[in-house]
Amino acid sequence: MGSNHPDSQLYPHATGAAAKMVSEHSSEQSLKLYSGWFCPFVQRVLLVLLEKSIPFQYIEVNPYLKPASLLSLNPRGLVPTLQYANKPLYESTVICEFLEEAYPSSSPKLLPQDPYERAYGRIWSDFVTSRIIPAFHRALQYQVTGEGNSEAGFGEVKGEFVSKIREFTEAMSSSSGPFFFGEEISMVDLILAPWAVRLWVFEHFKGGLELGGEKWTERWGAWLKAVEERESVKATTSEREHYLPIYQRYADDTAQSELAKATRKGRGVP
Repeated sequence: MGSNHPDSQLYPHATGAAAKMVSEHSSEQSLKLYSGWFCPFVQRVLLVLLEKSIPFQYIEVNPYLKPASLLSLNPRGLVPTLQYANKPLYESTVICEFLEEAYPSSSPKLLPQDPYERAYGRIWSDFVTSRIIPAFHRALQYQVTGEGNSEAGFGEVKGEFVSKIREFTEAMSSSSGPFFFGEEISMVDLILAPWAVRLWVFEHFKGGLELGGEKWTERWGAWLKAVEERESVKATTSEREHYLPIYQRYADDTAQSELAKATRKGRGVP
């Protein structure tokens, strides 16, 4: 894909608080993160790096002009890709857990020490990737005027997405909050955070989600507020206006990302 690709003119770099974060992490480091400023999968990794104060070099990648340095590490050319000791790692959840294990002295600890709780968190981290994200994109990309589609069908896919949020919320600690396991943030919170702070796209493009007033929404609201106020989340979020043209393409179902194409074909996260 070259400069004539319809998505190639989208905003090229982070803005606002995220631009400051990028600037602070632009100097040479042995740990390098190949990134896209608008990518929620990248944001997952950035959240872990910032929460644990791990030194790293941020490298912005133009998805239509991928550098040879990235392709030599990851032939698919996808972000996030991590270069660690001159060796590659990719897949955002894998990178996030690797960072927890590779930097054991860095605080906070994002995986519970108890083996059962650690496994339980992994179940729900997987739920985010395998259930919540596909449902997010099915609802966002649904076209009421498409063949075989309807307002009723749109209501169904939105309802499916809300039901996944409810399942996740009901799996949280009920005795304390605001995070998944209670007072302290953990990996499972960071795995979902990038999509949670993008829920505004439904209000902007699709008329909202209609969560309703059920009891579980109070717990969800407390969790979401705590996540949105986290410094790491603020520091990795660009100005909303620059997300708009990107998510307009998703809302119109014309985006050409791997995730958008997979959603169009009824598949999960690629």
